[in-house]
Amino acid sequence: MRELSRKDDPDDFATGALEDGTKVLIDRRAAARLPSRFGLTVRGMGRLKHLDLDLEAEQWGTLLYD
Repeated sequence: MRELSRKDDPDDFATGALEDGTKVLIDRRAAARLPSRFGLTVRGMGRLKHLDLDLEAEQWGTLLYD
């Protein structure tokens, strides 16, 4: 996950929404393979903080290999 840069066109991304209403942009290639609902987990601290997708094994397979 990263901030939108000047070169990014929001129309090139699919839109997702978090439970609190926050909107996120998702790469269209990934969005086409993700389930309609999936979890995100924040891990790490400070500069090492990142988001992890919370998917079942079969969902990972679909995302990576279909």
